[in-house]
Amino acid sequence: MNVKKQLRRWLPDPERLRTHKSLRFLGASLHDPRLWSFRRRSTVRGLAAGAFFAFVPVPWQMVLAAAAAVWLRFNLPVAVAMVWITNPLTIPPIAFVNYRFGAWLLDRPPGQQRFEPSLEGLLRQAGDIGWPLLVGSMTTAVLAGVATFVLAHLLWRWHIIVRFRRRSLKRSN
Repeated sequence: MNVKKQLRRWLPDPERLRTHKSLRFLGASLHDPRLWSFRRRSTVRGLAAGAFFAFVPVPWQMVLAAAAAVWLRFNLPVAVAMVWITNPLTIPPIAFVNYRFGAWLLDRPPGQQRFEPSLEGLLRQAGDIGWPLLVGSMTTAVLAGVATFVLAHLLWRWHIIVRFRRRSLKRSN
């Protein structure tokens, strides 16, 4: 099956995204055909931006990815879908690893706090964990975005080369 057709099947419908209440602020700019294009440049950039925003430690990651896609004119549904790397199941382990990574980057020993599942407990510990979490998350976001861009670009290129070779073999036979 064609990769583009498979992507279109997995990704949200453009009309649904255009009418989504959180994306209404983007207005008429959602009608730009470049936002819905599955060409290599647009798609690879959407994958990279989605991977970046997936690790940015803020709420509304999908809205940020969509705004970046509209502003920079790359594939909107791919960027929004990639944000779901982080989801309710993956956020706790990713946040923990990012916190440890940030503490290591800042040369701080990770805190030995006891987790309190309450807003007061989280706010009390925010000062101790906030900076390492932010540094670790932003570093991971940049690394994930760059790695995704390079990997997606190389895989897409490899796919084109394989298709070209198959086509050439068919013609020669």
